[in-house]
Amino acid sequence: MPYGFETLAIHAGQEPDPRTGAVIPPIFQTSTYAQDAVGAPRLGYEYSRSSNPTRDSLQECLAAIEGGRRGLAFASGLAAEDTLIRTVCVPGDHVIIPNDAYGGTFRLFSKVAERWGLAWTAADVSNVDDVRAKLTSRTRMIWIETPTNPLLNIADIAALAHVARDANTLLVVDNTFASPYLQQPLALGADVVVHSTTKYVGGHSDVVGGALVLNDPTLADSLQFHQNAMGAVNGPFDAWLTLRGIKTLAVRMERHCDNAEKVAEFLIGHPKVKQVLYPGLAEHPGHEVAAKQMRRFGGMIAFRTGDPAEAERVCNSTKVFTLAESLGGVESLIEHPGRMTHLSVAGSALEVPADLVRLSVGIETIDDLIGDLKDALS
Repeated sequence: MPYGFETLAIHAGQEPDPRTGAVIPPIFQTSTYAQDAVGAPRLGYEYSRSSNPTRDSLQECLAAIEGGRRGLAFASGLAAEDTLIRTVCVPGDHVIIPNDAYGGTFRLFSKVAERWGLAWTAADVSNVDDVRAKLTSRTRMIWIETPTNPLLNIADIAALAHVARDANTLLVVDNTFASPYLQQPLALGADVVVHSTTKYVGGHSDVVGGALVLNDPTLADSLQFHQNAMGAVNGPFDAWLTLRGIKTLAVRMERHCDNAEKVAEFLIGHPKVKQVLYPGLAEHPGHEVAAKQMRRFGGMIAFRTGDPAEAERVCNSTKVFTLAESLGGVESLIEHPGRMTHLSVAGSALEVPADLVRLSVGIETIDDLIGDLKDALS
């Protein structure tokens, strides 16, 4: 019978160790493996850049919780993105990216891939017609985030999957903000799912990693070749930490969502907050699409103060919310995207509002979180 998400998160790729019976699979902290004869590695393991049992366990689990056939783990989300770009694209190809993409993704396309010969165009991924209008004969990928980082816009994955198929291109979905628990892009027609596993998948702000999950076996084989050839893999301990985080992903995401909904309600009623960006709000322009394709609406919130100096003052004033980049950990974080995570888009068409504050709502006591924001806003 098919297993539920929570069961897969705890057990997929993580059978008890056959030699000792250890319930938690061991960390294979090794760089190389003894071979039985020249050219005869045991179980195919010869060098840990190419394959490692701990990373294999993680990759199997990632595929299972995303509903995919193959998963590949990397040293970071950007390493996963770079491997995908260089596997799929050649110089002269074109990619569509969100017009409010994560700053690191924008930097990768604009400062690295563009020099390599890859063209890109920013589109409003919440507008299917705008994405369709940006297609060219050389478009190789439609690359979306949903919700987007940091403006929490929502893209209709199923609708864009139809656009991608009609254009004979790939739909790539960065599912980092939603996590595999809240959203399953492959089931909606996406070709490849990207994660920074540093965020909700790992969930404890103690390990950096990335992942790709997909169904196409030919593309998966090619990505695995490039994973080995380019070498941006995570180490065994990092893979093990990420696996440990996945086990509690479902329960953590429920608490993140519970807290975020209450924080959003508080912010809406505050006189110093001019706009709250959260797809769980009925007035959010992407609310209906998000409700259709997400289990719940996530733990990320952005809001605008109307004044850049006030936005920075609020970020500098919290005590429970930690002023830090990144997101998705059990602890609540606050940041100023324009000066922090999205500084790389300053001066570009993707520049974010200077009065924007981004919250990664953690799993602390909700009264403490709301009290902290109330004090900071006052």
